[in-house]
Amino acid sequence: MHRIPERSPIGDLFPGLLLRSGGSHALAFETAPSAELVASGPLTVRYAVEYLGKPHLAVVPGLIALDYGDMLTGEAAWDFLLHRSNLYPRADVIGYRTDGTDDMVQVKWLDLAQPVQVWAYKDDKAVEPMARVTALIAAAELNAGLPPRLLEYLPCFTSAADWLAVRG
Repeated sequence: MHRIPERSPIGDLFPGLLLRSGGSHALAFETAPSAELVASGPLTVRYAVEYLGKPHLAVVPGLIALDYGDMLTGEAAWDFLLHRSNLYPRADVIGYRTDGTDDMVQVKWLDLAQPVQVWAYKDDKAVEPMARVTALIAAAELNAGLPPRLLEYLPCFTSAADWLAVRG
């Protein structure tokens, strides 16, 4: 009999700010005159996978239970979900949806072809996010100290003006 481990969603700390302009949110290191400051860091950033056919829902995995009994958390769970879960479509993903609801869904009901979603939380205990993040504002010299996942999953702008210009 397997002992069920505690959920451990992957997350990264971001020491900067969460900005909003219109309906878009960005992580940044300094404020912008035409953007609202939503929160200041350190912020917890988590990553979510969209539900198949339900683009308004996504789940932040905290635990994956494979159909043969193994259980994965943290980095091992994230790596499995993105790179090997197609071999185990009946594996259960237990986590919190991005609306804060506790959920369990089988891998086959997740749309792993969609881009990974990035969400900002007030801290690592929060289950309901503050906002979905769609951009990172950081000068190139700051990128070296940032979590690699942030750079992989978010478009990076060197200034708030560049971000706002693209947003329209």
